[in-house]
Amino acid sequence: MQELPDFAKNLLEIIRPFAETALQWLASPAAWSQFALLAAAFILAVLLTRRLQPTITKLLTPPDAREGLIAQARLFALGLLPLLMPLLAYGFTAIGEEFTRSLFGSGAVIAFGKRVFMFIAVRAFAREVLTDPFLRVLGRYVLIPVAALYTLGALDPIMLRLSETMIELGNIRFSMLSLIRGLIAGSLLFWLGGWSNRQSAEYIKKQDVLRPATRQLAVKAAEILIFGAAFLLLMSIMGIDLTAVAVLGGALGVGIGLGLQQIAANFVSGVILLIEGQTTVGDYVELDGGEAGTIIKMTSRACILETFDGKWIVVPNDHFITTRVVNFSDQGSANRYDACFSVSYDTDINRVPAIIEAAVEALPFVLSKPDAPDCELRGFGDSGIDFAIEYWVSGIDDGKNKYQSKVLFAIWNALKDNAIEIPYPHRVIEFKGTVPSL
Repeated sequence: MQELPDFAKNLLEIIRPFAETALQWLASPAAWSQFALLAAAFILAVLLTRRLQPTITKLLTPPDAREGLIAQARLFALGLLPLLMPLLAYGFTAIGEEFTRSLFGSGAVIAFGKRVFMFIAVRAFAREVLTDPFLRVLGRYVLIPVAALYTLGALDPIMLRLSETMIELGNIRFSMLSLIRGLIAGSLLFWLGGWSNRQSAEYIKKQDVLRPATRQLAVKAAEILIFGAAFLLLMSIMGIDLTAVAVLGGALGVGIGLGLQQIAANFVSGVILLIEGQTTVGDYVELDGGEAGTIIKMTSRACILETFDGKWIVVPNDHFITTRVVNFSDQGSANRYDACFSVSYDTDINRVPAIIEAAVEALPFVLSKPDAPDCELRGFGDSGIDFAIEYWVSGIDDGKNKYQSKVLFAIWNALKDNAIEIPYPHRVIEFKGTVPSL
């Protein structure tokens, strides 16, 4: 023993208690009877699982056309079927443990068998039941190792050692166990917060009775509440005094007052926009600064506009509060446009309005309400008589909807069909004196 290296000595010290226990069990008739009970419990659980599994699967499988909370609950229960065998074995072993303790006054082997069956159940849960990638990683590298240590009876000594190992960062002092517990709990809490946020957002967006702006505000409020509660719960789990959070909040308030007022202004402006609903997702807007596009997303800091050529413009929320905004509403609303043209001075201008109004009104995208196309005389120009046709359409004249171009084509064709001349500029040059010879 003295010639062995330190690593081997430490390993032998760890293995020795397990080896001594195993030798005691091998030499004990009571232990052999408990091994027999464990084998019987395992075989009975396997046979009963093979018998029950098809029936349970048939009962829990919902019809294909069924959806809803009950169907989801049945599918969830169906996903737990891999746990049936180890849990049945655990239950049979627990019954056998009571019998063994009353008969032999000892049940160490069968208690160990219960922990083994529990480990099998945990392993099946982590590998076959969990489907989310994050939870599967957590189950593989956290849940299964913890279950293995519990099965071997080494979990309590390791936790005691971790709780005694302290970490100091300045004036902050915490144990290694608290750090590990905080990392695991924080991962679970924020995963659960993200899942809850997605579920609540989907539920809120399905509420058609609410305005789009109200739904957006409700989604943001739910997100803040969920993650705020997760953060406070994590602080409590790690044993951090919440008065420190209050001090941090005060410092954050001072920071907002001194250097983050623009961010705070944008956040408050975003809340006002969502509450008032004067501009919302889907509206086509034009700002004083020249930015124009359809609002495709509203965040707590800015609105994202998409132009007709596919560019995204990020506009801070306070621009919608402090500057003038032209809102064309959504692209399905009615908007009025006009198209200007000129005719020759030799034209009978009394014929022009009826001809142009009929040509424009025949276009399929031109609306008859709120007003039909209206041709107006605008003035007498240098080269011709100026007219304009006003018309209503459903949408914005840009991008996929090129209304103006089609209207101008209709005006050109109508004037040509009626032999009405479209003038071009004329210039008169006057020579004083002798006309120069060419």
